[in-house]
Amino acid sequence: QVQLVESGGGLVQAGGSLRLSCAASGRTFSRYAMGWFRQAPGMEREFVAVISYSGGVTGYADSVKGRFTISGDNVKNTLSLQMNSLKPEDTAVYYCAAGRYGHRDSDMDYWGKGTLVTVSS
Repeated sequence: QVQLVESGGGLVQAGGSLRLSCAASGRTFSRYAMGWFRQAPGMEREFVAVISYSGGVTGYADSVKGRFTISGDNVKNTLSLQMNSLKPEDTAVYYCAAGRYGHRDSDMDYWGKGTLVTVSS
C-alpha cells in the first residue's frame, strides 16, 4: 500500500503561482510513476502531469504545458507541482496519484484525497 497526502492548495489570483506537494509513505516510493490529476466542479477528473519513477521522463496536459512543472524527490518521498501563470480555469481539486506512467485514471493504483486550488479572476 501507498499512502498519499497532498498539501499546498489555496486561493490565488489569476497570474499567480502555487506549489503543491504530495507526501508518500508505505511501499518504496521510487518504484512508481507519480502523477497529478484534477477535477473541476461538475467535470470529470483529468490528467495534469506525470513523472517516471526515475524522474527522467515527464508528461503534461496541453492545457498546462509551459506553466506547470512536476518534480519528485525519491529521498524525501515527495512529489511537487509548481504551478505558474494560473488561470481561473485551473480551479479544481488536485489529486496526487501513484502507479504506471500514463495519463489515464486507470494507470494509477493509489490516490490521495486531494487539495483544492481556487484561482480568482
